[in-house]
Amino acid sequence: MTGERIISLLPYQEPFLFVDELTLISTDSIEGHYTFNKDSYFYKGHFKNNPITPGVILTECMAQIGVVCLGIYMMKEIISESNHPQIALTSSQINFFLPVFPGEKVTVISEKEVFRFNKLKCKVKLYNEKEELVCRGSISGMIKA
Repeated sequence: MTGERIISLLPYQEPFLFVDELTLISTDSIEGHYTFNKDSYFYKGHFKNNPITPGVILTECMAQIGVVCLGIYMMKEIISESNHPQIALTSSQINFFLPVFPGEKVTVISEKEVFRFNKLKCKVKLYNEKEELVCRGSISGMIKA
């Protein structure tokens, strides 16, 4: 299954799709990228005259690439055009170290910790364009096809 195919199966669309491309995909890990549009709705109020990407949006980007895309790949045998995946975030614990500004491209790297009974738990890291660690943590979700 290709990165483009996985992205086409995501249950998100603009303005809440935070995956541009997937560059590494295996049953144990995934790597993907997203560039935050300077005109995104959340920059208008976060923060006045000093916009930065909200942590909840960074967490969502990490979850979409690191858990949902990886889960779709792992369940590729039972996911199809007529059988789209249903996804639910079950837990997240993220530590933040640096801000992400409008227009920045980020890289998400995720490693599978556990996949059992359709629950996927991953260690996820998000890096900025300078390859600096922006945030990291653990995200879990349930995937049903």
